[in-house]
Amino acid sequence: MRKPRNKGITADRPSLFSPDPESCLAKTWKDLEGNVLPGRSVYEHCLIVGAVARELIAGFPPQLRETLFPAGSVLLAACHDIGKLSPTFYLRLFFALKQPLTPAQLSLLTALGLEHHATAVRDHELRWSGHAGVSAVALQAITHNSHLSTIVGQHHGCRATGILGTTAVKEDFGGETWQQARETLVAALQKEFGAAWPEALSPGQRLLLAGLTSVADWIGSGPCFDDPALNWRGALAGALVNAGQIPPQCVPDLAFGDIFHDADGTPYQPNEAQRQLFEAVTGPGVYVLEAPMGMGKTEAALYAAYKMLATGEARGIYFALPTQLTSDKIYARFVDYLHSILMQDSPHQQALRLHGKAHLHQEMGEEGKPGGSWFASRKRGLLAPFAVGTLDQALMAAMNVKHGFVRTFGLAGKVVVLDEIHSYDHYTGTIVQKLVDVLRDLHCTVIILSATLTQSRRNRLLNANDSDKETQAYPLISAQPIHSAGVVMHPLTPPPSRQVALRYASEIAALDEALMRAEQGQQVLWIENSVSGAQDIYSRLAARCREMGLECGLLHSRFTLRDRDHNETRWVALYGKNGWPMRTTAGRVLIGTQVLEQSIDIDADFLISRFAPTDMLMQRLGRLWRHERTPRPQNARCEAWILAPDLASAIANPYAAFQASAWVYAPYVLCRSLDVWRERETVAIPADIRLMLEATYAEREEQGAMSRWKLELFDGKKSHPVRKGVRELEQRARLTLSGDAQTLPESDAQTRYSEQETRSFLLLTSVRYDEQAKTTRLTLRGGDELHLPWSRSQLDEATWRKHSLQLEKECVALRKYQLPAGEETGIWQRGLQHVFYPGNSREQEQEAPDVMVAIIDASGDLRGINGEFRSTAYRYRYRDDTGLQVTKKE
Repeated sequence: MRKPRNKGITADRPSLFSPDPESCLAKTWKDLEGNVLPGRSVYEHCLIVGAVARELIAGFPPQLRETLFPAGSVLLAACHDIGKLSPTFYLRLFFALKQPLTPAQLSLLTALGLEHHATAVRDHELRWSGHAGVSAVALQAITHNSHLSTIVGQHHGCRATGILGTTAVKEDFGGETWQQARETLVAALQKEFGAAWPEALSPGQRLLLAGLTSVADWIGSGPCFDDPALNWRGALAGALVNAGQIPPQCVPDLAFGDIFHDADGTPYQPNEAQRQLFEAVTGPGVYVLEAPMGMGKTEAALYAAYKMLATGEARGIYFALPTQLTSDKIYARFVDYLHSILMQDSPHQQALRLHGKAHLHQEMGEEGKPGGSWFASRKRGLLAPFAVGTLDQALMAAMNVKHGFVRTFGLAGKVVVLDEIHSYDHYTGTIVQKLVDVLRDLHCTVIILSATLTQSRRNRLLNANDSDKETQAYPLISAQPIHSAGVVMHPLTPPPSRQVALRYASEIAALDEALMRAEQGQQVLWIENSVSGAQDIYSRLAARCREMGLECGLLHSRFTLRDRDHNETRWVALYGKNGWPMRTTAGRVLIGTQVLEQSIDIDADFLISRFAPTDMLMQRLGRLWRHERTPRPQNARCEAWILAPDLASAIANPYAAFQASAWVYAPYVLCRSLDVWRERETVAIPADIRLMLEATYAEREEQGAMSRWKLELFDGKKSHPVRKGVRELEQRARLTLSGDAQTLPESDAQTRYSEQETRSFLLLTSVRYDEQAKTTRLTLRGGDELHLPWSRSQLDEATWRKHSLQLEKECVALRKYQLPAGEETGIWQRGLQHVFYPGNSREQEQEAPDVMVAIIDASGDLRGINGEFRSTAYRYRYRDDTGLQVTKKE
């Protein structure tokens, strides 16, 4: 490599040496005895990361590789750490080695005007985001391309700050001498990886290359490459295997029945929707399948996904659902699917589960699988070839969150299935729209599934207009391949409609009817719009059910994770196909909230529902008489009772008429929906779905009180600032998408706008401190006892993780404003901080956990660690059957 032309930080503050990229260190490493030793040089580390990036790109199918990654992509990744050729970073590594500084290094400190200790150097470097900021400034001077400099400057997760208006020859960066050394390094990397720089990058490609750079740096910084005495090229393949970056291998030429079949192997035959979607998906693009509940949309999407994998036009699948429950319920089906489509010796037979509590379901042995523990970090989960999880995980690929572009890279070129996409508000809907646009740019195959999507929403997702009369059809497939100029509509033959009889009833009448129907042997489903509403109905039915020999259950979000998993597993099985043998043995009443209304294969004989918007009611009716072969009592009929006010009262004062429901759903939408439903005695499913949806949501001029509620929908409720209008929700969502805004940590990134944020109680029966042993003893509700040492080093990572899983299953969520004030914080410094943290323990982001400890006594009442909660307006009780009950003190 060529040597710099001249030396010196400045003429009056000279450096005593010229930096050499082949000898300046990029990192240190620890040997087996824990000794800190010099690691790879900056030049060698950049070579490694460039080589890893080249292998990552090679793992994409050829069609995607050529389209997504322009020439120079590998070079850009390799140049990510050229900023480590800077005086401050150079000095920090020598401090880390705990060796005496040489006279030249001491002179360099003096030239920089710094004190002779590591903290001073580190604090000084933070002013420009450390070596990442130097990389950005240096590459800008070399390429004159701000997009490329931004990419390398954010390889630690967010855009470098403190560098605006800074030049590459800044004194703190080493002046011309050190910039010339960085130019020398770049020239050497260009010789290795090619001289071209990426050009004309789309917004999606800029995110993609930022993700490629970060992922390549993570792998290239792994333990496989620590020891500089070892040949790094020989470690390359093993490092990629350890990170799970191995392309899966599909079985070719599978028919629908080869993939989907009965337990005894009898193949299923595809229905029209499944065949048509398979044929309509002809390449990357956006595809929308609108079809009624129970029509096999999941299998249709997975069959089309197989086609894209088998033809080399996709490299993996992410199946995104609205809730943790729905993603957990589809997980087993997805794993069976993978076993059918992948070669026996192909890796990744076990899909990753991705949502906020997914780690509670992971088996400890899964760390030994390809990418196992490497994928455990939240930000890396989408890098797994196959995963099932919540929509939130995908949304962060479009948001300005830390390492959001890593998620973008993880999704690029995959089949991304977005299920139940109708069920999001304007805040989340705005982010969904941006996500679909990004995925389209990244040549993903986006398959959107919905039973109740409005025409206007569908057209926005497709960037299409609604002038085509075929858009009125239902069921319908809308196809927009990337290679096609427009949208192609494929109307489907509507299945025979089932008539659902409707009755609008009082709550008292519905309670009696539920008991009578259950006594006849029917499986009754009662859906409320709030947790407190569901708990109230349960309290009024459970004792009477017990007296009559009937089963009564309750499902909502305010159970501990342990109890919620138990309840959901049992009741979803009883009301699903697996429960058919038990179905005729007893009548049952299952009460729940919105967790029961979508993406769950449950089948009720009789439905009672609190009134809700049209699309939600349609989803709830989809749980009624879902399967023709379901065994039912002879006296059962397909009927739903709806708890709704009269229309005039609702329009006059929706908050009084709908009560709590008016705070869950917009009063204007509730009134519009009631206008559509109130005069109906029957609903035909699916024939009436499109008709009633469009009647509810079509734009219209309003008069009188309705104009007030419409204005509130768009502008919010001025007297209640927590209730935001559509315009503000969309504006807040756009702020999370802007690259110019501050990058948010994942914990602060709202993928769903919550008017009432949540925290959690950790429920324990006792907490005791052992000052002598420096240990905290926690007693769990089941009687198990955990001993948490105050020092993290006293237990290994596996044991801490085990404790973390145990305690997280004892947490229950509630709204932040309902929490007591003045909580005891001493327990956090006595061991609890070691088990509650976001993400992987080795990558703690120092984000405060949203957990508060509560002691539960034998009666179920909750209190603080040291007695009654010091300041609260609420009483708290917890029971296994009702969950957490929060009531105002009188």
